[in-house]
Amino acid sequence: MSTYTVKAGEIERRWWVVDADGATLGRLATRIAALLRGKHKVAFTDHLDVGDPVIVLNAARIRVTGKKLKQKQYYRHSGYPGGFRAETLERLLERRPEEVIRRAVRGMLPRNRLGEKMIRKLFVYSGSEHPHAAQRPEPISKEAMA
Repeated sequence: MSTYTVKAGEIERRWWVVDADGATLGRLATRIAALLRGKHKVAFTDHLDVGDPVIVLNAARIRVTGKKLKQKQYYRHSGYPGGFRAETLERLLERRPEEVIRRAVRGMLPRNRLGEKMIRKLFVYSGSEHPHAAQRPEPISKEAMA
């Protein structure tokens, strides 16, 4: 017997909508990363992008446990001397709530070209409206995301 590998033309993609209202950041990010990778599919292949596009709504209403709002730091460096910047989760959440979810999910995807393709299928919105109605996304229940 030989192992079956799905071909690029055989990949079927379904769009998913996730409501992040009241969801815990890390738990939500792991479910989203699994959908983007395609781990929920029978034809999952780790060296191909078989995952589905995911729309996340209400990103501004996520919650975190413990003291993470004040203590969790996001770091970046411009490349110039003195260009190091640090920002707390609380500050980033009020400034750009979409970026908080995007960074959490990105850290759970492969760190290569395949991971770059996967993160491009993630669409995060701070409100409850999205422009992807034509793709007929299917909602994921709160129980499945908890």
